[in-house]
Amino acid sequence: MRINQHHYISKTWKDYSINPTLNTQKCQLVLAFGSPALIVDPEIYNHLKVKYPAANIVFSSTSGEIIDDNVYDDTIVVTAIELANATITCSNTHIKKHNNSFESGAYLMQQLNKPSLKCVFIISDGTFINGSELVAGFNANNPGHVPVTGGMAGDADRFSSTFTSINAVPSQGNVIAIGFYGNGLSVYHGSCGGWDEFGPERTITKSDKNVLFEIDGNNALDLYKQYLGNYVKELPGSALLFPLSLKLSGADNTLVRTILSIDENEKTMTFAGNLPVGSKVRLMKANFEKLIDASSSAAEDATGAHKVELAVLVSCVGRKLVLNDRTDEELMAAKEIFGDKTAITGFYSYGELSPFNKGTQCELHNQTMTITTFTEN
Repeated sequence: MRINQHHYISKTWKDYSINPTLNTQKCQLVLAFGSPALIVDPEIYNHLKVKYPAANIVFSSTSGEIIDDNVYDDTIVVTAIELANATITCSNTHIKKHNNSFESGAYLMQQLNKPSLKCVFIISDGTFINGSELVAGFNANNPGHVPVTGGMAGDADRFSSTFTSINAVPSQGNVIAIGFYGNGLSVYHGSCGGWDEFGPERTITKSDKNVLFEIDGNNALDLYKQYLGNYVKELPGSALLFPLSLKLSGADNTLVRTILSIDENEKTMTFAGNLPVGSKVRLMKANFEKLIDASSSAAEDATGAHKVELAVLVSCVGRKLVLNDRTDEELMAAKEIFGDKTAITGFYSYGELSPFNKGTQCELHNQTMTITTFTEN
């Protein structure tokens, strides 16, 4: 595997030749993560297509761009990948081509589920797609539990418009899935949160997909506000500091759900993922050291027997807002595990996609550091 990276910052391209022998004419995949305003400029796509004419060029808008152990805003991070023996197949669709997000995921997985599939990496629109349903669609056509990972595109902390594409100028509503094939390719993944739970465990008694109405028979928004103290004045923004832990009925693991918006008139809360009736929930709050340690844990889980060549980090915009000036620390924590010879890229997202453990189905996560690593043996 040969990798080159480029950084578009202050209207200038900076090149990082990790593997100077990379053949730009044979490069199969280019990942471009950047701010919404920049990646929709046709000149950006045209520049990359000229430089890597044979590559599949995949774009995602972000809430922050990751390169090495640094996070940036209002830039574009590009990672070009030339695989030596492994191969890729890309499939994409638009939400309007299907009845719902579940069908979108099922369609894409069906296109890619062929012999020697080692991993599917998803780049999804982050505003029009229901992440929980999208993941359920991928899982429905994945009986062999091939690892499915990736992320939902971001839009800083605006939650307005996200953009994705493959081999085109980015636009809204697109989902791209990249299938990696080959027995000589090792793929690992890890996902960890690091939030502290507090307060009693409660039961969801009324919800509609990702809209929450009642907990323990009481209005969920009123109950939530009781725990916020002075932060209640800063809603909905302060909700990113206090996500919910979610344990689905019959499940052993706990998911994290981020609050996207509140409706004072309807007294509802909308989350970045579904909250089924009967699920157990608890409030969560930030513990800075645990958040940073969680990044190390995710990196350790994503490190296999071989030295990692490429690590793709997808972290949550909520973590970035909470960590603030300490955001780089969670990236440095991951790099300490991987070392200097691993190419690191990624972005801050509106949702992270990864199984909990090897051999289990994919889940939609919020407020986690999720890492996928690739190495050719």
